[in-house]
Amino acid sequence: MSARATILLADDHVLLLEAFRRMLEPRFEVVGTAVDGAALVEDALRLEPDLVVADVSMPRMNGLEAARRLRGELPRTRVVFLTVNEDPQMAAEAFALGASGYVLKSSTALELDHAIQTDDPEALRDELGDVLLHLAFQIVIAEERSQFNAEVVTRSLEEKMWRRHPHLYAGAKGADHAHWELVKRREPRAGGKRGTLAGLPPTLPPLLAAYRLQERAAGVGFDWPDAAGPMHKVKEEIAEVEQEQRAGSREQVESELGDLLFAVVNLARKLGIEPNRALERANAKFKHRFEQVEALAEERGVQIGRASLEELDKLWEEVKTRTA
Repeated sequence: MSARATILLADDHVLLLEAFRRMLEPRFEVVGTAVDGAALVEDALRLEPDLVVADVSMPRMNGLEAARRLRGELPRTRVVFLTVNEDPQMAAEAFALGASGYVLKSSTALELDHAIQTDDPEALRDELGDVLLHLAFQIVIAEERSQFNAEVVTRSLEEKMWRRHPHLYAGAKGADHAHWELVKRREPRAGGKRGTLAGLPPTLPPLLAAYRLQERAAGVGFDWPDAAGPMHKVKEEIAEVEQEQRAGSREQVESELGDLLFAVVNLARKLGIEPNRALERANAKFKHRFEQVEALAEERGVQIGRASLEELDKLWEEVKTRTA
């Protein structure tokens, strides 16, 4: 049986270090932990681990400087940064120093969604662990800043559920989305009255953001009565894209394409279809069919990349007929 890889962990949050250790030890040998960059360098030179997992922002010496010092002394030790810092320049500097990875602690939600969509129990287990770790990370930071703790988070969630979703509790009436949006508008946020569209995270994927914006507007009555309105709007936006394309203005074409995509999302919403899920299915279907086209082309001696569009289109139509 091969020896487990050795890992040295570095983060200035002690609770997170312990959480990291518990997550990794079943598969890896955690040989040490460090709470600052200087200690990281000292421990790494002494222990010579296979892998260093470190935060970028640490006292005494930041993770990048620590990695810079280790690169010459321990060329076989790989360094992975696990951080909340989303600055592309910071990531580029990390990779320039030879980092093997730059993982955002805030990326866990998307990975969890993928695990759910693929119905992979092992991946789901791991990603739920990452989400819990991220939750612990944020609570530790808040506790250190004397802002809130885990008990306050739990109590706030309970109060919000009672306030926004009373239909979930015994004796209450059914769900009322319009009432829900009005309740959210009355909640004070950032020192003032909450607007209908306020509070959406700016980091939401654009497709989901469009859906949430339309959903919120619909909650206060700004909505089509049925799908006929959005269907007409989609056709109208297609015509406007064609018009701007003829005019030759790239900026206007981009603007009209944005309006078209927004209208398509609205149509999906009125048809009761989650647009992101629909697009994921379309992506998967295209990938599957194109892989079949490649296989069919190889079978018939057709070189992908040198074949004409007409040849490829015939193969595509044949694959479509097979999979219809």
